[in-house]
Amino acid sequence: MPFLETILADEGRFPYLEWHQQRLERTLKRHGIVTQYDLINRLEAPETGCWRCRVQYDEHLFIYELLPYTPRIITSLQPVTDEAIAYRDKTTEREQLDRLFARRGSADDVLIVQAGLITDTTIANVACLIGGQWLTPKRPLLEGTARARLIAEGKLICADITLDAARQAERVAVMNALSGFVEVSGGILPPIN
Repeated sequence: MPFLETILADEGRFPYLEWHQQRLERTLKRHGIVTQYDLINRLEAPETGCWRCRVQYDEHLFIYELLPYTPRIITSLQPVTDEAIAYRDKTTEREQLDRLFARRGSADDVLIVQAGLITDTTIANVACLIGGQWLTPKRPLLEGTARARLIAEGKLICADITLDAARQAERVAVMNALSGFVEVSGGILPPIN
C-alpha cells in the first residue's frame, strides 16, 4: 500500500512543504526504503486558488494529483474507544479509520480514545486549551505536519490528555495540513451507550 502526503497548495505555493518533506523522509527511513524524493522539485502548485495536493509514494512509486480543496467543517466530536487501531504512517489504507468514522453519530467526526487518553480524529490531530495552554496528545495516532510545526513554534505542548480533561477543556481544536488550526465550536459529545 502506498504512503500518502496531503499537501496544501495555496496561490501558487506550498507554504509548509518542508514539514511534509521531513515526514516523507522519516517514513521512508522507518521502512528501510533508500529511494529519495525531493518534493520541492517534483511538485508544481497552480498559480491561483487553494488546492489539495495528494502525493502517493513508496519505493517504486511517486504520483501526485491536484484536487480542488473544500474544507471539511468539524464542529463536534464523538468519542470512540479503539485500543487496536494503529496509523503511525499516513497511507492510502484507511479502513480502520473509516470504520471508526461510521460511529460518529450526529457528530462531524470521532475523537479516538486509547487507554483512556485522546489521540486524534480520523482526519486531524487534536489540541485542548487547559489551564491557559494549548496541549496536544503526547501519543497521537499520526504525527501530523501541522502539529509538528505548531510544537516547533512553541504554540503546542505535548501531554497525556484524558477524555475527562478534554471534555472540561476551555476550548478544543483540530489541526491538519489543509485546514490549519481550527477550534471545534460544538465540543466533545457524551459517549454513545
